Amino acid sequence: MKPLGISITALALCTGSAGVLAADGVSFSHKNWEVVCDNILTCRAAGYGPEEGSGGSVLLTREAGPGTAVQGRVMLADIEENDSPETVELTLFIDNQTMGTVAPGPDGDWELTQQQTDALIGAVKGSGVVEFRGGKAPFTLSGEGANAVLLKIDDVQKRVNTPAALIKKGSKAENSVPAAPAMPVIVAAATLDAPEKPLDDAQSATLRPLLQASVSADDCERLYPDQQNPPEAISLTPLDEKHVLLSTLCWRAAYNEGYGYWVMDAALKGKPQRVTNSGTSYLKGIIDMAQKGRGLGDCWSNESWVWDGKSFQLSSSYTTGMCRYLRAGGTWVLPTLVTDVKKADNAL
Repeated sequence: MKPLGISITALALCTGSAGVLAADGVSFSHKNWEVVCDNILTCRAAGYGPEEGSGGSVLLTREAGPGTAVQGRVMLADIEENDSPETVELTLFIDNQTMGTVAPGPDGDWELTQQQTDALIGAVKGSGVVEFRGGKAPFTLSGEGANAVLLKIDDVQKRVNTPAALIKKGSKAENSVPAAPAMPVIVAAATLDAPEKPLDDAQSATLRPLLQASVSADDCERLYPDQQNPPEAISLTPLDEKHVLLSTLCWRAAYNEGYGYWVMDAALKGKPQRVTNSGTSYLKGIIDMAQKGRGLGDCWSNESWVWDGKSFQLSSSYTTGMCRYLRAGGTWVLPTLVTDVKKADNAL
């Protein structure tokens, strides 16, 4: 049985130190810091307080390529009534010396200046004390794990031994740093504006063995009925004149459930093409997956697939950071896969 339905990346970020390659990206965490680099090698490092639920988180983002700067953001805890991040003024202190106020950002966060970002990085690399004051309580940023995570950014972006490396600086030419790979493009296809409908018993009996042939009972146990689990309904949604989307509940756990999705010929002939066994919704040519890392709902794993007229293409994959009890719905968006989806008209 698939107990949670969350990705290996999300599990690694919730449970401790790990290095994971997922969805063409890289995920790594150590102590109170984590980094996720996506398929175009933009790296996002998140640092937290020394204890779960303490204060907030800092996000350091660096794009690939020579000459790119690190951008810093701050998110304060907002999960309890007394955690409200609404402040008159948020100020950064390093070793008890003020580094100025921090400007509010557009997404309920705060944006560090370049000077503040550089000073913060210098502090967490050493023994400096980084503190944000102005919220309900001061937020002290932990430096434990920072060096390992920042070194991972240097390694992934091939900056080691260059002047702009975060950890291992050297004299290697800055223009030796490779440029960012091109972002993959997905051209979305138009879909029919047609409702989902359940198959009748005869259709379900015919199609169930075909769906079972594409997925094991461990990954889609509800597709294999027994005395404890009666047969789940199989539904059909037209995609276009030649294709339909089949779906059924695959598994259910304490705080997550996953649906299987398959593409099939509109005449219900041939072999179904499985998309996922952990999806949570379908709408207008997009299958989404959103699974909690734990019941509190403070950390999530998310993926999306886009219909291109022939198959569903994985278009995004991200987690929301460590399970640190900071924000309902997660603290950050940390993608391992990003794509440029060219929108199609919704309906044929």
